[in-house]
Amino acid sequence: MSASLTDARIRNMRSSEKSKKFFDGEGLFLQLTPAGGKWWRFRYWFQGKEKLLSLGTYPGISLKMARQRRDAARELIAQGLDPSKQRQAAKDEAAALAKEEALTFKTVAAEWLEVRKDTYAASNIKKKDWLIGLLCAHLGNTPIAKIAPADILAAIRPVEAP
Repeated sequence: MSASLTDARIRNMRSSEKSKKFFDGEGLFLQLTPAGGKWWRFRYWFQGKEKLLSLGTYPGISLKMARQRRDAARELIAQGLDPSKQRQAAKDEAAALAKEEALTFKTVAAEWLEVRKDTYAASNIKKKDWLIGLLCAHLGNTPIAKIAPADILAAIRPVEAP
């Protein structure tokens, strides 16, 4: 078994009945599954525990890119950071941002009106629905977190004009 992998060797690998590991060095290896998948893995130790980090699949992630990802993970370890925890934190942050982006003025206003409809008279609900409709023309698809007071003012100016 050679000390490191080559692109030609990886391309020519064929699956067998059992999963096999082909080591490249410094914790990086390619796991060949019985189904034919070629998974890049990085084995490392953090705070006395052995951990495994998935780096992607071949050929989507080339040998060169897998080595770069391994090196980046090793840098995090050298800084005292767990690469797995860093990756999870980045995923959580992206999910929170996506959720925040999905929370638009239109959805919040519709929810508010739905919750309040039993507390107001029908004519009052009709007025509120009309006003929300006017505001939605300007702010409807804008994420709530990105609405500034100036945006609200610009949206209500046409309503207050005679």
